[in-house]
Amino acid sequence: MKEKQYKVGYTTGVFDLFHVGHLNILKRAKEQCEYLIVGVSTDELVMKYKNKLPVIPHNERMEIVEGIKYVNEVVPQTNRDKFLAWELLQFDVMFVGDDWKGNALFNEVEKKFNMVGADIIYFPYTQGVSSTLVKQKITL
Repeated sequence: MKEKQYKVGYTTGVFDLFHVGHLNILKRAKEQCEYLIVGVSTDELVMKYKNKLPVIPHNERMEIVEGIKYVNEVVPQTNRDKFLAWELLQFDVMFVGDDWKGNALFNEVEKKFNMVGADIIYFPYTQGVSSTLVKQKITL
């Protein structure tokens, strides 16, 4: 078996109405690291920055993500401070959707990660699928 580039990887998300885009991110992340930790946003955190509650409650979203074969560990994401997450989890790389590339928040995180030797890899989003689109299809 080919050795993976990173030992410990980390990614986060709401993972509401789990779809193939979510699966693609987890699969691609696991292809690059031996151990994948996934932070699942709490209902309170989602309410704080999206101003709406997820359809599926946090404990169920955690359980769904835990059941994915690419995931080694699931943790609650209670805030959006990625450097604090690094301090707690000591991952080598963080995987993020490319819609965050160039965002001021992530430019700052990249600087902090550089100082501690952690990388950020941006993945392209799966085109044509999102939890918002899933919700729209359900209500048609």
